[in-house]
Amino acid sequence: MALLSILLAAIASFALGAVWYMTLAKPWMAASGVPVGEDGKPVNSGSATPYLVSFVAMLIIAATMRYGFGLAGIATPLGGLFGGLAVGALFIAPWITLNTGYSGRPWSLAVIDGGYAALGCAAMGLVLGLF
Repeated sequence: MALLSILLAAIASFALGAVWYMTLAKPWMAASGVPVGEDGKPVNSGSATPYLVSFVAMLIIAATMRYGFGLAGIATPLGGLFGGLAVGALFIAPWITLNTGYSGRPWSLAVIDGGYAALGCAAMGLVLGLF
């Protein structure tokens, strides 16, 4: 059941990320400086590598959150939701903001990426709390 919960949590966060970044595609591409082709899509949009790497990262984060939730005694969907939100908003988003600041990129990038970190981890936590 542990592996299934980790897999489902990663899928939930990955799916949320797809919706999040499709909705915010234009502002994200402008803020991140991703090269865009004549069709308005990122130049590397044909490559599966970023998606594969992202999903592996989601699996690692979900497994780590599951371990941490076990140590903290988080075992309900609501506890998982708030625990995940805390991980995303209080650990990952500040780190993203730090990197954005030093790279001189627009602060909107930190808001977009940090927002996804918070909501994506909340979704993971919710799913982990269900199992």
